[in-house]
Amino acid sequence: MLIYKIFLADEWAALRRDGSTEGAPIDVADGYVHFSTAGQAPETAEKYFAGIEGLMLVAVDADAAGADLKWEPSRGGALFPHLYRRLTMDDVVWAQPLPIAGGAHQFPAGLEEASR
Repeated sequence: MLIYKIFLADEWAALRRDGSTEGAPIDVADGYVHFSTAGQAPETAEKYFAGIEGLMLVAVDADAAGADLKWEPSRGGALFPHLYRRLTMDDVVWAQPLPIAGGAHQFPAGLEEASR
């Protein structure tokens, strides 16, 4: 199963440059890297990244993350994937821009199906 992280442009550039990251400031503060499932990612984008251009959607294989990935309750009690270690470029399965059209971020077609 793929899980997803939304990065600001400078955060994505830093991950590519450095090869690993502790995540965004909220990740550092919480002590883990926040991820979303395919079904959760659009709401995450709307809630935390509304109107922000230049985002990158990064896919990571949940199984490959191993024991460092924990599924914990968050918004509305839904379980969200949290990575309790640095995210590395080796973890990234794919990454692509998350453009805005019609006032909303446009996720890749077939995101749900591709993540199963």
